[in-house]
Amino acid sequence: MKINIIFASKDLSRASLILEMLSRQGYAVATAHRSREVMGMLSEKSFDLVMIGQNLSDEEGLSFLKNLRAKNKNIPVIAVLESPDTVLDHMPSGLTMQTIMPHGPAGRETPKISYKLAFFQLGADECLSYSQDLHESIARIRAVVRRTVNIQADEVLKLNEIELNMSSYTVCINGKEITVTAKEFDLLYVFLSSPNRVLSRPYLIERVWGYNYFGSPRTVDVHVRRLRSKMGKAAHYVHTVPCVGYKLVPGK
Repeated sequence: MKINIIFASKDLSRASLILEMLSRQGYAVATAHRSREVMGMLSEKSFDLVMIGQNLSDEEGLSFLKNLRAKNKNIPVIAVLESPDTVLDHMPSGLTMQTIMPHGPAGRETPKISYKLAFFQLGADECLSYSQDLHESIARIRAVVRRTVNIQADEVLKLNEIELNMSSYTVCINGKEITVTAKEFDLLYVFLSSPNRVLSRPYLIERVWGYNYFGSPRTVDVHVRRLRSKMGKAAHYVHTVPCVGYKLVPGK
């Protein structure tokens, strides 16, 4: 069963890695910049999940969530925020303190609450951050889908004798499970997702460690070396490309 998602944000480029990962895992993702686009899409087609950024082009995310929940109380919503723990410094259009915190003080004074808490108060099912681990974000999205759409099938990525189970985060080679760290799993996922493609160290840093990593790109070499040592004969699929990075060659 294909899961249909709308991802709405003013700056969709910020979400490019999440969008790419969702697509690779079989989700059908439609994108939008404006709140009225989202409402039009929801009226024309059945969607399983709405993901929204902190701001849309024509409306703040909090205001949009309030309006969406007024019309649709059931569709799951995930907010993807720039700074989830930042305290609100103004009251978004159409909202009051009483709207966000029904049991708090009345009036339009600036609430001393974070964006994350505000999104949860207005009906978000989950709040993510662009700075958090990419695979943790995907796992949290998958958990929301499981709770609301009731999909239980394992997601397995397979290449020759290598199998990655995306639901249990396990790796099997020739039917035998091997123990890998989270980063090693992520590296192997990127390799298996991009066979015969040269992957530079900066690209791997971005995909596995994220935008906010400021360490040496050579950390990739350390993790690849450790991963290869655990893969046994299957390590020969991972080729070093001198002065650039790595490439997975599936072979026959």
